[in-house]
Amino acid sequence: MQNDPEKLNKRRKRRRRRIQVVILYTAIAVGLAWFFELQATTTIIFVRHAEKEVPGQMTGSDDPALSAAGRARAAELARQLVDADVVAGVDAIYSTPYKRTQETVAPLADALQLPINIYDANDRQTVLDDILKEHKGKIIVIVGHSNTLPELIANLGASKKVPEIDEDEYDNIYVVSIPWFGKTKTIRLRYGKPYLPAG
Repeated sequence: MQNDPEKLNKRRKRRRRRIQVVILYTAIAVGLAWFFELQATTTIIFVRHAEKEVPGQMTGSDDPALSAAGRARAAELARQLVDADVVAGVDAIYSTPYKRTQETVAPLADALQLPINIYDANDRQTVLDDILKEHKGKIIVIVGHSNTLPELIANLGASKKVPEIDEDEYDNIYVVSIPWFGKTKTIRLRYGKPYLPAG
């Protein structure tokens, strides 16, 4: 009977230790889940603006809108990307300040009820820095121009071999995956009416 209080005390200590171990492992698991969530892969989808009005159709504007073909391509882009991620979808949309770029992503922005964030086409590194800081682990769409997309993609540490984009080439979608650890990858897809090179 004299040992009963001692045994009871040992049981309490063992129970306390087990509870402490469970709490410690739970805290580690939650911490690791939080860490890996923060370090998740960031996906940036790059597209060039769709077909624009040609000078003969314009009213002398330096900022042409999309042509009928461009509006059809913009609708197809929205159809392709509205469900890009079956869980959450596109998280943010970026465009240069021109009509043709904003009109290219307007149907997608409307479908997802997202604002179009405007960036300076001449300040390409700043937009990438902002996106990687503000949207880590998210899916972002950036619409740009034939002369800006290859550099944007290369600046992410992705492929430096993105071919030049022809004046009449509008059907590329570049998907750049930036993992928290490992190599950045670039995939090129096509959408809408295909580009047929001359000759």
